[in-house]
Amino acid sequence: MIEEERRFVATPEKGEVSALLVRPEGATHGLVLGHGASTNMRHANLRAIAERMAEVGIATFRYNFPYMEHGRGRDSQAVCVETVRSAVAAAREAMPGLPMLAGGHSFGGRMTSHAAAESPLDGVVGLVFFAFPLHQPGKPDSKRADHLNAVTVPMLFLSGTRDELADMSLLRPACEALGPRATLHALDTADHGFKVLKRSRATAEDVHAEMARVVRDWAPPAPVTAATSNPAGAPSPRPGARGRRRGG
Repeated sequence: MIEEERRFVATPEKGEVSALLVRPEGATHGLVLGHGASTNMRHANLRAIAERMAEVGIATFRYNFPYMEHGRGRDSQAVCVETVRSAVAAAREAMPGLPMLAGGHSFGGRMTSHAAAESPLDGVVGLVFFAFPLHQPGKPDSKRADHLNAVTVPMLFLSGTRDELADMSLLRPACEALGPRATLHALDTADHGFKVLKRSRATAEDVHAEMARVVRDWAPPAPVTAATSNPAGAPSPRPGARGRRRGG
């Protein structure tokens, strides 16, 4: 897997953060991925997601939130939401012409949902939540799903049946309440970090491969607009984009 290292301005106050672009040949979609609360864009889970997505023709753009980039305390929700918007804009520049999906693992997905609930993310046709953190461990509640009513694009929830941050008895009705916008795919025996019980799991399929397959099959197409019907008229990336490729 070839990863291209990139940087973009998260917010004017927080400055630049790092990102990793993986764009397989013939990609059909781009997926913008935020990391979990205590991890970063290089975490094994996000890397495995990126690898498996590339295998099914989905490009990925993983990025750091400013607090993780600079080794400081967690940023405010406002900063994280603004970073999500900046990441989507940077990903669109890096992958011009591809319909965009956005989301992330746990915290990264939740911040993406808040951004999309505030106002639509430009160019994003769907949200993908890898282990959406519906509640704190041992404190089952569904209040964190309230803002999802304001999201206007399709949403895919990939959640393990052993996830301590998303009790399935709460997540399932929360998704059902969103109507056809929401799709829930239960990952048999997976926990919040996608560790599975291999002996009792109903399928031998690798859990990251399973998620990639489901995302590929679910991914909404790009809306038919003047821009998509006439790619030659699409805007070019801004000058000065920086990137460095490395093998992985």
